Amino acid sequence: MRRVLITGGASGLGAALAARCAARGDRVLVTDLVEPAALPGGAVFQRLDITGEADWTRALQRVRDDFGGLDVLVNNAGIAAGGRIDRLGAEHWQRVLTVNVLGAVNGCRTFTPLFKQQGHGHLVNVASAAGLVHPPSMSSYNASKAAIVALSETLRHELGPWGVDVSVVCPTFFRTNLAASLSGDDPMMTRAATALITEARLGADEIAARVLRAVDARTFLILPDRNARVAYWTKRFARALYDRRMLAAGAKTRRAELSGGAG
Repeated sequence: MRRVLITGGASGLGAALAARCAARGDRVLVTDLVEPAALPGGAVFQRLDITGEADWTRALQRVRDDFGGLDVLVNNAGIAAGGRIDRLGAEHWQRVLTVNVLGAVNGCRTFTPLFKQQGHGHLVNVASAAGLVHPPSMSSYNASKAAIVALSETLRHELGPWGVDVSVVCPTFFRTNLAASLSGDDPMMTRAATALITEARLGADEIAARVLRAVDARTFLILPDRNARVAYWTKRFARALYDRRMLAAGAKTRRAELSGGAG
């Protein structure tokens, strides 16, 4: 039995992870902005705004008081984003980086002292394949998720000597409610991203099962679906092909914009 805290645990991948952890007997603290209508058996809830330091302090105290420590922190909460660089305003960038980057940073900062004190722990940061490969018209999302990959690699080397494991999860699109968090700064790209999410072959529960197996194996880079693996290895070992595909995607967006699909 492990003690697990999951951010963004009320829906999507977070809820799927919480359900699977609870089903196997883990003690689970589900955190989110709003309590879900139903919790997995044995799980408990606490409101947590990942951008607020005070909420993280309360979550740490709850874990100490009720669980006597923590084994796994899953920094899952985040928002989807997309858009061409000339369509994204400063407020959009501020929101994406505050939630997707600083939200995870806050979690890592809060629980690292506890993990060091325990001599063990596992930070699981949910990024995206967009943190490893960078399609056009997704600059804010790509940048935020690349930051999570860099953060995770840094902490792997920094905290490994303390007995702390780190994993970073990098899936491509899968079916979830993440599309609901897309901003309206660039409607054309919002429609495209929504379609990719809603029409994806895999659902959150399938991704959650694969992620937990990899976490159990203490895998650092978790690529839970075939598309993520193909994209990652293509960039590493067939860079010319990767660049051609990304430039072709950019050209497709240009044609759509010139034909009047910019709105």
